Amino acid sequence: WGVGRSTEQVLALVREARAEHPDRPALVVRASADTLVALASEHDASTTVDAAAMSAAVGPIPEPRGRVGVLCASTADASVAAEAAFVARVTGTEVVRVDDVGGSRLRPLLTDRTLLDDADCLVVVAGLDASLAATVGAMTDVPIVAVPTSTGQPGSFGGFGALLTMLTSASPGIVVSNIDNGHAAGVFAARIARRTAR
Repeated sequence: WGVGRSTEQVLALVREARAEHPDRPALVVRASADTLVALASEHDASTTVDAAAMSAAVGPIPEPRGRVGVLCASTADASVAAEAAFVARVTGTEVVRVDDVGGSRLRPLLTDRTLLDDADCLVVVAGLDASLAATVGAMTDVPIVAVPTSTGQPGSFGGFGALLTMLTSASPGIVVSNIDNGHAAGVFAARIARRTAR
């Protein structure tokens, strides 16, 4: 985690991780822009950076197997969706991301069912539209990782309302991740997709 760590601390942790596991990427999430630039400078061609996710992977990325679809309810949740998509990609899956699908904007996605039918796992990031995961879950048999978010909900204990909505409306085939945790959702979705790749 880049949060609460200086650039020097992150660089030292990445060096240590790369020395112990040279065959796998070291993943840094929620890092500052300065830290991402320093990682890219120090590790050059072996660094994959995503500014929207504020994340980087240093080292070899596995060949993609399986496909993860990341759906984001609103632009307010975009950073969590970007984190989930980046982590799923560097964990070894192909990723398709669709933003701003909450409310009435869900209709085009349901009309053209390509993403729903071709994905091996879906990640649904939804704070204010917490019922989105259940709506999508009712329309596909693809496993879903739902991520409640705290964005735009200052009066609900940091996403606790979204978490409760997702937990009480979760259909079979939906697992609910920690609040705002795109990293955990991305790892779990990639594991599912790689194991069940069509």
